Amino acid sequence: MMDDGAAAVAAAGVKMPRLAPHSLSKGVLGFADDEEDDDDLEVFSKTTRSEFDSSEHEVRRRYQDFFWLKDQLEQAHSTLILPTLPEKFAVRGMVERFNEDFIEMRRKALHKFLNRIADHPTLSFNEDFKLFLTVQDLASQKKISSAFISKMEETFRAVASSVKSIKNRPDEFTAMYEYADVFHQKIGRLDRINQRIVKELKEYSAAMKEYSPVYTLWSGYEKELAEPLTGIASSIDSCCKAAEGFTVGISENFLPAVHEYILCDETLKSVLKRRDLIQADYDSQIDALTIKKAEKDMLDDSDLSFKFGALLGKSMEEMKQQKQQKIDHEIEELQTGIARLEDEVEYANKNLKADWKRWSLNMRSDMKSALSNMAENNIHYFEECLATWESFLSMQQTEIKMDENNKNSG
Repeated sequence: MMDDGAAAVAAAGVKMPRLAPHSLSKGVLGFADDEEDDDDLEVFSKTTRSEFDSSEHEVRRRYQDFFWLKDQLEQAHSTLILPTLPEKFAVRGMVERFNEDFIEMRRKALHKFLNRIADHPTLSFNEDFKLFLTVQDLASQKKISSAFISKMEETFRAVASSVKSIKNRPDEFTAMYEYADVFHQKIGRLDRINQRIVKELKEYSAAMKEYSPVYTLWSGYEKELAEPLTGIASSIDSCCKAAEGFTVGISENFLPAVHEYILCDETLKSVLKRRDLIQADYDSQIDALTIKKAEKDMLDDSDLSFKFGALLGKSMEEMKQQKQQKIDHEIEELQTGIARLEDEVEYANKNLKADWKRWSLNMRSDMKSALSNMAENNIHYFEECLATWESFLSMQQTEIKMDENNKNSG
């Protein structure tokens, strides 16, 4: 169990159809795929938080429900960096959709998505996250908000796309933009090379499978060479299996880890644009206030319009007073709005800086783990191949010495 102040849920054991339960770290949150519908999932959760009506919940969710949750979180916390969701369809270079490997990969990714939310000091308290974990009929909740949210998204994206530059963006956020651009270039190139490596490894394995039978067939025609030829064939088969395992390691572990952060890049830039949008609104209000104050200062110099009004029977002093009151009211409204937006900018900046640090720590931890796994995968592959060929070579050297001894004794 977790402390009351900790995240609402934590990582869990998850079972898959026709497979034994998976045992993961903390054993309290998970989901299982339905045998007949790969989009139908069971989500299990435990918590000690008082706002939950029960300490344990079990609900059924579809893949699209996870997207609904992310949309809700994005609307409620626009300047927080949300965890990424796995793509519904298999990415080139990874496993095919609907097979057990793909379902397992997606299970792990969804599992990480929920746990990242659960571990977040703000997102874990979101009401929609609570609904996602506890409400049996989520469809009714989605109907209430979906139309409103879609309208908001369209408006927000249209406005956000129009924000081209910010006059007073702090240097640290400009640095974040620059980092995101470089990160996208590096991680994208790494992903493309990884996919090419996986493709070439699969082609190599396919060629090796054709290579081994050639030696086996040859051994049937060369009795004196039958033993080394079959040994070569067996060694090639062993190396082929090792190469397949090596390819699976890259496809199921390293490639998904890299691809996750390609998806993260879009999230980072969206969050930065949303922060800029808030500041752009603040800056425009500051500009409007400056104009209004200048208009107020020029009020005494604009007697011509008041004289024209006097010709229509209106008092110049009365007209000036009305104009003054109108400008004062507009200035007051602008000052109130500026004070509110100033708080919003400060809140957005604080949230984004904290989340950027959290995201950076998670990214570095994930990449270090993926790189370590890749190193272990490489070592295992080459050690397996080395052991195979050393064994073959040792046997051949023994045979050669026996042949030489037989010649000498003859």
